[in-house]
Amino acid sequence: MVNIRMPFEAAEQKTWRIGVLAYPGCMGTQVFGLAELLRLALDLADARRPGAHALLDVQVLGLRGRSVAIAGGTVISTRAPRGRYDALIVPGMEINHRVDWDRALAPLALECAYIQRSYAAGTPVASVCIGAFLLGEAGLLQGRRVTTAWLLTQALGQRYPGSRVDATALLLDDAGVVTTGAVSSAFDLAVHLIKHTLGADIATAVARVSLLPAERTSQAPFVDVRLLPPPRLPSFSQQVSQWLHSRLAQPFALEALAAAFLVSPSTLLRRVKAETGQTPLAMLQAARVEKAKQLLHSTPQSLAQITEAVGYTDVASFSRLFGRLVGESPARYRKRGA
Repeated sequence: MVNIRMPFEAAEQKTWRIGVLAYPGCMGTQVFGLAELLRLALDLADARRPGAHALLDVQVLGLRGRSVAIAGGTVISTRAPRGRYDALIVPGMEINHRVDWDRALAPLALECAYIQRSYAAGTPVASVCIGAFLLGEAGLLQGRRVTTAWLLTQALGQRYPGSRVDATALLLDDAGVVTTGAVSSAFDLAVHLIKHTLGADIATAVARVSLLPAERTSQAPFVDVRLLPPPRLPSFSQQVSQWLHSRLAQPFALEALAAAFLVSPSTLLRRVKAETGQTPLAMLQAARVEKAKQLLHSTPQSLAQITEAVGYTDVASFSRLFGRLVGESPARYRKRGA
């Protein structure tokens, strides 16, 4: 158990009870990272507003006795849950994108049931990384906008089709259910909690001291489609996608695309939209941006050259498209990857 005293603007004291649910195979960084940033928040808040503070009781919970083996085999001490918590944090686990989800999640039925009971009793629940899958097993993702590690957002949407998965969001809060992106988003969740308990100024100070990027809101700049499993598209849309990918640098003409598949433009639009949720142009734009990302990191070509290589003539227009899909400018993306 980690007891942390946190500043509190009112004269009264409040104890905030935060439970971090440890389970077999969960990631230690996500179990303990939150508490460490809250310690830092305490120090910074005491320096700015000394003498007025609340108590934060962060407890590492376990449902299988007094200890649990986390990812890598390290055994940590846990305590049994007691009473109601003000928030329950569910860390992610160590897996890969080829995981058998039935096999991975079945042994965690005890934890999933506890998550469900806690939320039903009024406790807000937050997951880090692929801890979202445990929330899904507990039935908390249905109808909600959610996220997880970008490498596994497709798997999350397939397993929980009633959820609305945002593949690029870093942190989403939907009616008391918070989900976050990949591993390091544990720290973004900590800053989120600090902001809502101690204020935006302390949250900003913690982010700066911890070297966390300010206003980090998206996973998009980190997505590498080469690491993702190939999308499972129906045959028609798969062929359209391949046709577009083979002609990235050529001008887009809907009529020519439709003629290549012996259908009318309206039929092409209707079928692709129904099968993928996208228009052919949106598919092409995404493919062009992915190609540009690769060129920005792997070649010394100028932005003008890359813009031309992916089928655009106006650098400013392409930069706006890149920023909309990636969440940052081509120049910043190249600099970050250097």
